[in-house]
Amino acid sequence: MIGLIDCNNFYASCERVFNPKLEGKPIGILSNNDGCVIARSNELKPLVPMGMPAYQIEANIRKQITLLSSNYELYGDMSQRVFDTVSHYTADIEPYSIDEAFIKLAGFSDVTTHCQHLRAIVKRDTGIPVSIGIASTHTLAKLANHIAKKQPIYQGVYCLPNDSALLDQILKSFPVDEIWGVGRRIAKRLQTLGIHTAWDLRQADLKQIRQQFSVVLERTILELQGINAIELDDIATPKKNIMTSRSFGQLTDELFDLQEAIRIHASRGAEKLRQQKSIANAVLVFLKTNRFRQDLIQYNPSIVVPLLSPTDDSRVIIHAAQQGLTTIYKKGFLFMKSGVMLLDLKAKDSFCQSDLFALNSLPVLQQKNDNLMKTIDTINQKMGKNTIQLGGSRKTAPWQIKRERLSQRYTTRWDELPLVK
Repeated sequence: MIGLIDCNNFYASCERVFNPKLEGKPIGILSNNDGCVIARSNELKPLVPMGMPAYQIEANIRKQITLLSSNYELYGDMSQRVFDTVSHYTADIEPYSIDEAFIKLAGFSDVTTHCQHLRAIVKRDTGIPVSIGIASTHTLAKLANHIAKKQPIYQGVYCLPNDSALLDQILKSFPVDEIWGVGRRIAKRLQTLGIHTAWDLRQADLKQIRQQFSVVLERTILELQGINAIELDDIATPKKNIMTSRSFGQLTDELFDLQEAIRIHASRGAEKLRQQKSIANAVLVFLKTNRFRQDLIQYNPSIVVPLLSPTDDSRVIIHAAQQGLTTIYKKGFLFMKSGVMLLDLKAKDSFCQSDLFALNSLPVLQQKNDNLMKTIDTINQKMGKNTIQLGGSRKTAPWQIKRERLSQRYTTRWDELPLVK
């Protein structure tokens, strides 16, 4: 069985851990330069829509709510605390985003009771509330998590039943556009074929779906049928985070090796970012040692590097990732895996409050940067993956982004890390 752990209202929950006065009150987290609302507590959702520019919030509503700047350093550190806590109670944990992770639940006679116990421990040790969905595949676990989070009767943990009649009933009530890996555009095309629910998609012809859509959607159907068929990197639909990671062929403690791996991950992540026409607000870098090698010292660091302005520029993202790696790297540990996660994505054509002092925010220079990235992507698509690779980096920006409502960095050790332009 597979479980999906999802932190509830993660950014708001992180703020509440160190400021209990915010408990039960409407909280909004703002984007870079305090521009738009990018995260909301449950109390704020009826009052302010996602993505609303802060200056457009009505005065009478502003009096009732608390708006805070994005504290990516705090969120990254709290994410690591949650996943570290979970790792002590499961054989394998696979982070999917800054606030989500899949866990393997093989060997437990009562997975629901185990996950209820795990949920209580995470809340006790980190202060972060989580929901856990349990099923036989990644896609079904995401669906189960949706039920666990939305229906209080299950107290944050829901195990998708194996009973075919009950499972069919659940799938028939689940809209196709809410299935993990099915974006809005794909959902609209599916609906023209008469596929409106998860049950409809599960019954679809695999060959037809592969011909008209993609092999990834074909694998989604297999997952809905209870067959494990998807790796996390397979999911290519627009999402709030993009992660690129790989295990090494052999253990290494060489900084140069890690720099090469991180550069490739960051470059690939930026390419995925442009493919879905999104921009990122921050970059998370992580390293992992082999937890199954009890004879080795363990060290599994991660760090979030905020970006001066949201971007899809490979050069900026690579530089931020390399800077994060340099900060967390320690000699003497043998690493087996590294990865880069691009955080808080939003549509590139959405409202964006840019940095007043950043030359790259000028329309002419921005257009040149866009043309350069488009040219690199076109050449790599035509001539083969990694035909053009970026190995250089740019200097750290002397300016700090505007974060006037920033809470304290209570848990992070990286508060001296400069922001990246």
